[in-house]
Amino acid sequence: MTDPITLYRGGRVFTADADPERAWATAFAVSGDRIVWVGRDGDEPPAADRVVDLEGRLVLPGFTDAHTHLLMMGAALGQVYLTEARSLDDIQRMLREARADDPSATVLRGRGWLFDAVPGGVPTAAMIDAAVGDIPVYLDANDYHSCWVNTAALAELGITRDTPDPIGGEIVKDADGEPTGLLLETAATQYAWAQRDEATTDDDRDADIERTLAAYAATGVTGAVDMAFDEYGLAALQRAQERRGGELPLRVAAHWLITNTGDDEANLAQVAEAVRRAAEPSSPWLRVVGIKLILDGVIDACTAAMRHPYANGTNAAPIWPLERLQPVVAAADAAGLQIAMHAIGDYASQLALDAIEHAVAENGDHPRRHRIEHLEYAAPGTAERMARLGVTASMQPVHSDPAIFDNWVAMLGDDRVDRAFPWPEYEDAGALLAFSTDSPTAPHHALANMYVASTRASALDPSVPAVQPWFALPLDRAIGHATRDAAASVGDGDWRGRIAPGFAADVAVLDADVFAAEPSALLRATVVETIVAGRTTYRG
Repeated sequence: MTDPITLYRGGRVFTADADPERAWATAFAVSGDRIVWVGRDGDEPPAADRVVDLEGRLVLPGFTDAHTHLLMMGAALGQVYLTEARSLDDIQRMLREARADDPSATVLRGRGWLFDAVPGGVPTAAMIDAAVGDIPVYLDANDYHSCWVNTAALAELGITRDTPDPIGGEIVKDADGEPTGLLLETAATQYAWAQRDEATTDDDRDADIERTLAAYAATGVTGAVDMAFDEYGLAALQRAQERRGGELPLRVAAHWLITNTGDDEANLAQVAEAVRRAAEPSSPWLRVVGIKLILDGVIDACTAAMRHPYANGTNAAPIWPLERLQPVVAAADAAGLQIAMHAIGDYASQLALDAIEHAVAENGDHPRRHRIEHLEYAAPGTAERMARLGVTASMQPVHSDPAIFDNWVAMLGDDRVDRAFPWPEYEDAGALLAFSTDSPTAPHHALANMYVASTRASALDPSVPAVQPWFALPLDRAIGHATRDAAASVGDGDWRGRIAPGFAADVAVLDADVFAAEPSALLRATVVETIVAGRTTYRG
């Protein structure tokens, strides 16, 4: 027995087909979980069991957030949001208000603070103590590569002047050797985040995942690529599946996080665990497809690994030096895993490509589609090298938002700033370019992401003028990178990410035609319906 056919007609349907002749349609038909027909005015539609009048609304393929952190996003949606704070006074006021709102709380967590909102860009525990000192306070930076804590949190973590720095991280200390309250890179993950994981219950994680699933459904996101997957995230999503009879309202492909222990044997054991996870029974709803390696930090904190020093004369060593990186990349490549490497600085992206070339030489030709994440500043020629190797450029337009750009510029302080986030370079070189938000390091809203991508203006503060508008992309190309190419970035380009016959019926219906309006319409438009596998998961 065949599934009934639903015909959607009378709309403006952007198919995201790379061929401009097939990029637009006015109708499509769905049977079961697939699109079975796409047509334009004058085309004869199939006989339908149900007809839906789109009333001229814009329809897009469902967005795939090609780099995100599902559990962290859900947790962040329930924390104090500090990105709008423009001064220490703002931060302290927000913390006092949050403490007053929940006087029984035993810990306070916040996220999204910016370095240029802190005097001298140097946060200290005393600054938080002045607002909230009676309970531990943990504040993740906007980029989630630093954690700012108060004195009570330092005590809870057991961090003292004698606590050593972990590999790839720093417990910042003052001139007298005392910890200041700032934890950089792996110091944040191995202390603050480890404490968070230990204190978080399964019920907490279930609530976090449900917040994420609801938020994505409401913004037209039908697929996601988790970029720091672990036991907690896997178990939480599996429980969410069980609650829904084996399905999810979001198609999740995940990369197992591998950390550098400094020991090749221990590092390769982590790869073996990822191989085991990837081999477990999976479905289009939830599967492990690869590994994630964080090669460096971020430019805002001067922890990204650069070929040349920062404006202050410092530089940062990579978290994964090449001699530790090559064995892991070669082993994962030999096992058929996709390798995603966080590389924000140009030295880090060089190391990533060196390691991939080493794996190709070691393992010979076989299908592979590895990725480099972020690429905020990459040296000239990087895009061409990636194209030759078939490496995807995974980038986040919202990270270039002008409202948070000043500190980034100040840290580099030279002509490198002129090549920040140069998306057209990757298009011109022929590399696959996939867009995402990296939520919760930035807002998860897909349409706001497309606003930044197509204007280089600010979605956080529209009064801030555009920066480097010559790197902006036409809206159709930006959306293609966030739908078609984002799906292709994890090997799904032949069955989802476009509105085409045989493709998954994953679509988003908007209340406004953002192609026909001023760019700012992207900040006002809302999703009125999200459809995943032919079923409505959200209706606004």
